[in-house]
Amino acid sequence: MRVVLGFAAGLLFGVGLVVSGMSDPAKVLNFLDVANWTTTWDPSLAFVMGGASVTAFVGYRLAWRRSAPVLMDDFDVPSSTAVDRPLLTGAALFGLGWGIGGFCPGPAWTALPLMAPGTLAFLPAMLFGLWLGGRAKASPLFAGASA
Repeated sequence: MRVVLGFAAGLLFGVGLVVSGMSDPAKVLNFLDVANWTTTWDPSLAFVMGGASVTAFVGYRLAWRRSAPVLMDDFDVPSSTAVDRPLLTGAALFGLGWGIGGFCPGPAWTALPLMAPGTLAFLPAMLFGLWLGGRAKASPLFAGASA
């Protein structure tokens, strides 16, 4: 049952990304181009993000009223609240990748069936970056940083 509901939630999320235009890198890049350097700024994704934020806010408030999730024994909540170098580095790299490619991970996967060259270049680069990030996390560079 958990797998079926997870699939349904993922499918709903993917359809929402496609309907909202988040899987179109041109639309995302037009939103990110607030200085109008290459295109006309498109603020429409702010409404998508605002709607997602309100939905998440309400959803979390309802979920936290329960003693445990419906399909698990307890909530899987991160224990660290530290704002440290790995967090800031990861956030900066995520933002750079989003700004350069026009994708973040969810919309990139939903755009894969379109087989656009940008998607076909972004996804392998993203997977390599995830692998490299895991290796970097284990390196001495991040030794001593909060995890």
